[in-house]
Amino acid sequence: MTISDVISMLGAIALFLFGMTTMTDGLEKLSSGRLERILERLTSNVWKGVLLGALVTGLIQSSAATTVMCVGFVNAGIMKLQQTVGIIMGANIGTTVTAQLLRLGDISSDNLFLSLLKPSILGPLLAIVGIVLYMFVKSGKKGMVGQIILGLGVLFIGMKTMENAVSGLQDMPEFAAIMVTFTNPLLGVLAGAAVTALIQSSSASMGILQAITSTGVVQFNLALPLIFGQNIGTCITAILSSIGASKNAKRTACIHLLFNIIGTVVFLILLYLLNAVFSFSFWTEVMNRGSIANLHLLFNVACTLLLLPFHKQLVRLVEWLIPDHAEEEEMEESILDERFLVSPSLALEKAREAVQQMGILAQKNYDRSIELLNHFDQKQFDRLQEVEKILDKLESSVDNYLIKLANRALTAEESALVSELIHTLSDFERIGDYAVNIAEGAVALHKRDLTFSKEAKGELEQITRAVSEIVNMTANCYVTRNVQTALKVEPLEQVVDLLRERLQDNHVERLKQGGCTMELGTQFLELLINLERISDHCSNIALHVLRGGTPEGAQINFSSHEYLDQLHKRGNKTFDHYYSEYKKQYMVPSLRE
Repeated sequence: MTISDVISMLGAIALFLFGMTTMTDGLEKLSSGRLERILERLTSNVWKGVLLGALVTGLIQSSAATTVMCVGFVNAGIMKLQQTVGIIMGANIGTTVTAQLLRLGDISSDNLFLSLLKPSILGPLLAIVGIVLYMFVKSGKKGMVGQIILGLGVLFIGMKTMENAVSGLQDMPEFAAIMVTFTNPLLGVLAGAAVTALIQSSSASMGILQAITSTGVVQFNLALPLIFGQNIGTCITAILSSIGASKNAKRTACIHLLFNIIGTVVFLILLYLLNAVFSFSFWTEVMNRGSIANLHLLFNVACTLLLLPFHKQLVRLVEWLIPDHAEEEEMEESILDERFLVSPSLALEKAREAVQQMGILAQKNYDRSIELLNHFDQKQFDRLQEVEKILDKLESSVDNYLIKLANRALTAEESALVSELIHTLSDFERIGDYAVNIAEGAVALHKRDLTFSKEAKGELEQITRAVSEIVNMTANCYVTRNVQTALKVEPLEQVVDLLRERLQDNHVERLKQGGCTMELGTQFLELLINLERISDHCSNIALHVLRGGTPEGAQINFSSHEYLDQLHKRGNKTFDHYYSEYKKQYMVPSLRE
């Protein structure tokens, strides 16, 4: 085999892959998102999922693309992890369609119609029709259909060119020796997986294997591990797409990988053991394109039938391999699907859930910031910053979502809830910002090796405990809509204000007496300001909860400022009771009037 033959073979593979990509891209464009919507809606049970996965993959000629869709849907919260199992299994069956098309090269007949189906004739005919539609009828669906036909034609031409290019390999003893090594099941699986992972298409690698059958050296015991490996290698696309995605999206990609690995291990062990006992006559039979296509189809159908009854166990296995962690859960972002906008009540519920999530994230970031003040940890500071980015993204996405919702026909109650959510998400986002400020103060103290005096530490401990309680109460009452808890927020906020005044006065006195440096003094005052502002935003959120129609809340429907003025100047038994209790709890004797 000369260097020109090698170049011809590589060019033929390139042409084949280009045809595959062109056809797949055209099919995806023609679907215009309809296939994605079908996947979302028609997965009520696992059997439907298998049929749907096979159908969609058969149409777009890419199991990797179908699995990547599933990864995206799970990442967006549109589809549950359990719904993807059947689709992924069906996708492996659907991807065998390409191999069945390529087996047309085995047709040998003098019948004119059957002769036209040979790739050597069908390929150029399809390419001619496709290029005419693609170049001269670019508008609308006809152009997309032209791209699909052109891709299929180039696919067949590439296939025939590959066959011609590899035909010389059958006379090379070195090639035969290399192929024999792949009869080792482990090497065969690894080789099939590596080639498929490289070109990211099991259909394409299957086509290459079918082309090599023309050399007459591909036997059953060689093709078997290569086909098994190709199914594993195609998982690389979904795995790559899951990088940076949510935990369940990673699990979806893992299901695809495990399905193929388990199927490969089970059938390798089973077939090789049975062959050792019964010495199958077909074990060393030479394969052609048709038998390769049939073996590929049979393996994927058998894997699905084997593992489908255990789909729940498969889900539990990936959940065990990729476990839940509290600190990972908080990093999941809520995704608001605009399709919910057609139902304002549902859209508002989803938006409320996102705002509640913001409250939980802000609460956890505040706790981290205080922990950093006491014991600085760079990893915790990095995590705090990551959560802050999510808070900012959530604030922006929910705000945009609510603005779109506000343009719909809403009832008075729904309009009021939109207004509440817009204000509340801003308050939670600001709490997160102040938590970052506190954490940055902790960083400054750590880097400069500065430490507050024992007296200042004790005072900070008092006010941070008070703010911790008010943040926890606020997040809790907003999620549960508990009015009794919300009533406690404003009295505690007033105690925090009083604490800040007393601590500021004490600190100024320490500065005068030389008990504290200016640098530490600046950091101390900045911390007090951030803590007080966090409690102010908690007060705003609690007032929204109080607008729920209770006797205490009804009077603040017209003005929060007037309500607060009534509490502070005219007196309120509930307010006065809680204010007195919190003052005793947090105002140590040295800080009281």
